[in-house]
Amino acid sequence: MAYASVIRLQIETALAQKIPGALTPVAKVFRPVAATGIDALDEILKGGLPMGAISELVGPECSGRTSAALSFLAQQTQAANVCAWIDVSDALDPSSAAAAGVDLARLLWVRCGAWAAKVQRTSCNFTLPEKYLIPEKAMNGLHGGGCGGHPRSEIKGLSEAVNGLLRQETIAPRCAEPQRRQRPKPENIEPAPRRTSFPALRVTSLISPWARMDQALRVTDLLLQGGGFSAIVLDLGTIAPEFVSRVPLATWFRYRAGAERTQASILLLTQYACAKSSAELSLRFEPAKALSDEATVFTGVEHCVEVTRRRFIGASENVVPLRKPPERANAASWQSRTAWAGSK
Repeated sequence: MAYASVIRLQIETALAQKIPGALTPVAKVFRPVAATGIDALDEILKGGLPMGAISELVGPECSGRTSAALSFLAQQTQAANVCAWIDVSDALDPSSAAAAGVDLARLLWVRCGAWAAKVQRTSCNFTLPEKYLIPEKAMNGLHGGGCGGHPRSEIKGLSEAVNGLLRQETIAPRCAEPQRRQRPKPENIEPAPRRTSFPALRVTSLISPWARMDQALRVTDLLLQGGGFSAIVLDLGTIAPEFVSRVPLATWFRYRAGAERTQASILLLTQYACAKSSAELSLRFEPAKALSDEATVFTGVEHCVEVTRRRFIGASENVVPLRKPPERANAASWQSRTAWAGSK
């Protein structure tokens, strides 16, 4: 009777051309981590966010996702690394990023949909003639009422209408006579004078979410193909979950493979967990709570985060303990205080 190891070796040898290592389990990959700059978050993550993988930061607006991402970028840019922020909704504030410690000289800011401002302004530099506009609704009756028109107004223009019927031009010509075709004269629409200054308006909301998401996904592909970025933040936090959930899973798998090849950390900011198994780490942020240190002065907020998914934790060990190991802490909280509140 053949041993199981011999049978497994024979099967793998037979399937080596099609499926290499068919019965050999895939070795666990423990990725290096990078600190986020938040002590409470680094403690539950055992060092920080994984490098060369996708980290998903899920939560509603004003829950601390952007603050955690900016803190992570601050650590990366201060270490002389180049990062990228793909802003789908044009919601990033550069002054807040600089205040968080991000070196803006080492940050590539991609504003999706910002070209709509130029399109909207150039498309409003002409005016149409009045005949192309919708005329006002006629008022029926005496003074707009329902009693019918005045007898004097009914006979106005009657003589001109009769004379027009009796003119020579109105008589139908005979078929044998050649007729000259009169071409209509083209009308020139003169552009209105251009404005020298335009108000600074955000027109990103005028673009469909699909167009902005398509531009953001294409940019992410280009950045991963080019390489050279230590961290890439894909900010989809303001996009509704019904749009984000329809992104194909093949897209996130392609980003995962690109991150492994370039060793770049991809931070996905969303309201709905959409990367599924392609995400190495998933963090759930709860709505922030306002601090009640003062009765009438806003002093800051408290953020709460929970680790909902992490593929591998700790070093690989072949020894299985007999006792159940203690449960790891998977939640943390920290405070963000305003500048006028001071440190406590």
